[in-house]
Amino acid sequence: MGDMGYTRGASFLDRAVAALADGWPAPQPLIASIEPEPYPMDALPGGIAAAVQEVAGFVKAPLPLVASSALAAVSVAVQAHADVKRAEKLHGPAGLFLLTIADSGERKSTCDGFFTAPIRDYQDQQAALLRPDIERHNADHAAWKAKREGLLAAVKDAAKKGDPIAELQAQLVSHERDEPNAPRVPKLILGDETPESLAWGLVHRWPSAAVISSEAGVVFGAHGMNRDNAMRNMALLNVLWDGGRHDVGRRTSESFTVKGARLTVALQVQEATLRGFFERTGALARGTGFLARFLVAWPESTQGSRFFTEAPEAWPRLAAMHRRLSELLNDPVHMTPQGELLPVMLNLSAKAKEAWTAYHDAIEAELSSGRDLYDVRDVASKSADNAARLAALFHVFEHGTGGGVGLEAMRSASRIAAWHLSEARRFFGELAMPEEQGNAVRLDRWLIEHCKRKGTHFVSTREAQQFGSVRDKTAYQAALRELEELDRVRVVQEGRRKAIKVNPALIGGAS
Repeated sequence: MGDMGYTRGASFLDRAVAALADGWPAPQPLIASIEPEPYPMDALPGGIAAAVQEVAGFVKAPLPLVASSALAAVSVAVQAHADVKRAEKLHGPAGLFLLTIADSGERKSTCDGFFTAPIRDYQDQQAALLRPDIERHNADHAAWKAKREGLLAAVKDAAKKGDPIAELQAQLVSHERDEPNAPRVPKLILGDETPESLAWGLVHRWPSAAVISSEAGVVFGAHGMNRDNAMRNMALLNVLWDGGRHDVGRRTSESFTVKGARLTVALQVQEATLRGFFERTGALARGTGFLARFLVAWPESTQGSRFFTEAPEAWPRLAAMHRRLSELLNDPVHMTPQGELLPVMLNLSAKAKEAWTAYHDAIEAELSSGRDLYDVRDVASKSADNAARLAALFHVFEHGTGGGVGLEAMRSASRIAAWHLSEARRFFGELAMPEEQGNAVRLDRWLIEHCKRKGTHFVSTREAQQFGSVRDKTAYQAALRELEELDRVRVVQEGRRKAIKVNPALIGGAS
């Protein structure tokens, strides 16, 4: 087929004409879909980009997934040290919420492990350093508790005898005020915490943390996110993204207030789980702005093409990033005696402010009815905020908390924020489709990308179901029939097996 002129440089019309000459009709459009954009690797700061490339070269996970793992680690290391001011009265945290939509097996846990290693090492070091303080506190608290029990027993005994108890009550009140406070031990990396446990830990353990999970179905699919209490849980996470105040009322123990805390969230969720979450919660996730706060990535799977290569010797680029993360983590964290963070407020330089304003206004112009971002205006309205957060992270990673955020950091951050906005637009646009049509779109995209990557027009039906984006047998067969009816593929017999032949007009120069 190579002599039919299916060259990669040819236009779609040229390829369609060549396909017609080979007996193919022109493929009918599936939908007016948004094509995925390449991840803007050159927008990442050099030290981060180099580490991402090094890890991706070995792990073979989708590049946006690897980059999101790296950005999550930077967010954790920086968020306690710096907030960012976009304009007067417009300021907030630098921490990120990241959401990667992908099947299990895409190696997010592996990628997270590479980038969070210095954070976990820091936690272990701090726990070891503070162990004597913890042991002393445990002894002091045991003594305090024993005295409290003694006072309670004395009050009970006096009351039985009819003796006055006012003095004992006063002693008990004074004793309650003297309860020893536990030393604050940094615990930054959390798993699938319940919202209340997360809030309690930020108040009583350490005011900066991250929820990092490669199986976010526990978050999006668990009891904690059913419709009855989804609003309350999403409200907590929204407030933590905003850096605001949240009161937690409890019936059986002391209520508390989360204030001055910072949180990073980095999740991977399967598409089916996320669809189920939307079905259970209705419009809550979009209407409350919960998902609008996330930087969404929806990368193509690399499964089936992750052939082994040796790891780089000593991992020099990743090691350099680890050193910088360790430096940031070991910088003193400033907080009030009550455990509320006091981060430095970063300002935008004059030129960075101009660039941020231009990005903000370009987004705003597309939010009205009929414009490109109208259907994702909830997500788009947070994009400039996320650009400022990314710029602050880049500035601190490269230069520390001194000075203002520069033009280069803001330009780079705006490109990455724009890429994530495009991904959100792609995903939420397809999420609104009927499931059957969405399956056809996803299978079509996988087939085209697979054939381009392999330099072929053929893929076995078994391989497409096993490694493709639609694996349920019934859904897969329905999607394949839809693509056949639109002349985008043909199912042909190749000896004893069936194969899918993709219309050459869709892929160009394979043979």
